[in-house]
Amino acid sequence: MASKDGPRPGRPQKDVAGFPGPMSAAQFLRRHWQKRPLLVRGAFPAFRDPLGIREVLALAQSPDAESRVVRRAGARWSLEHGPFARAVLERRPRRDWTVLVQDTNHFSERAAELLDRFAFVPRARVDDLMVSYAVPGGTVGPHVDSYDVFLIQGTGRRRWQVSRQKDLGFVPGLDLRILARFEPEEEWVLEPGDMLYLPPDVAHYGIAETECLTWSVGFRAPSDQELASGFLDYLGERLDLAGRYADPGLAPTRAPGRIPQEILAHVAGTLGRIRWRPGDALDFAGRFLSEPKAHVYFTPPARPLARTRFDAAARRRGLGLDGRARLYYARGRFFLNGEPVAARGACAAWLRRLADSRTLASVAGAPATFLDLAHDWYARGFLHIAEERKP
Repeated sequence: MASKDGPRPGRPQKDVAGFPGPMSAAQFLRRHWQKRPLLVRGAFPAFRDPLGIREVLALAQSPDAESRVVRRAGARWSLEHGPFARAVLERRPRRDWTVLVQDTNHFSERAAELLDRFAFVPRARVDDLMVSYAVPGGTVGPHVDSYDVFLIQGTGRRRWQVSRQKDLGFVPGLDLRILARFEPEEEWVLEPGDMLYLPPDVAHYGIAETECLTWSVGFRAPSDQELASGFLDYLGERLDLAGRYADPGLAPTRAPGRIPQEILAHVAGTLGRIRWRPGDALDFAGRFLSEPKAHVYFTPPARPLARTRFDAAARRRGLGLDGRARLYYARGRFFLNGEPVAARGACAAWLRRLADSRTLASVAGAPATFLDLAHDWYARGFLHIAEERKP
């Protein structure tokens, strides 16, 4: 029996993105994913940076982008958070200086397209495409990440050293989590279009040899503590436990500072009444994973099209999710930006297509229920009509 979310007979299936290198995505996932590093020379032939250096520095000035500057002076490190004044970036030192900008896929279609090259991994696991601009000697120091990362070299050259060392102690007293002792085991200089994959907890140290841009595809890996805390918050908003503590037979106490056993027993009994079902876990997971980052907001169209004009434009030009929007599905349920979406039948099939590809070249034949949702999301800035195609 086919899964609720599986392929539908008679509907052509779009292949997932291929791995940018000589092996298939399946081979990469089997041999390297969360196992060992991989260097791919020329993974992106004739690579073109999604954003130029000036555009990256302009983003670092924007309050809409999350940015940082890291400086090194000998053994001293400094970390500053943006947005940055233009003068600060224009007066940047010639050496040992780096600016990092998160979520470039929110601001650039070409950055979003680069991130889509990694759609062989479920999007619920993908975090963002970060860019690092550095002058010679620029670095964020030797460190480890708790998640998988692909490092794609753009303009310039960067030297990478990696180590599977067990000593992951950090330099105390720094805002940066820099390894106190780093012993490189392998080293490469990456040129434009080269790519380095690193599994979680592999120590690495990147140093710019020239002025350069490095693009980092990071993946989400929430800790069990985050999941448990989030789920308890979720339950707390939905619990409806009747009853209240009472002690009508209370006797005078000789130890007023002691918590009575009756209260402790009532607390334990109340907590023991908390129950949840598998459906609650699914609902929480969908909301949690599709929730946009805290700094993200959406911009509705200044003059949204009326429904009839929207339908005509969408059929002619197609639709695409906003770069910030997160649409996922599982077990017949859909979630957009932290909220469940009710959909069945033909509408659900169209939503699966949108969630998988994020764009629809045409909505000809789409049911009214899907177009109802699409128009509402368009009016709220979650979805856009595609740009007019030129002949």
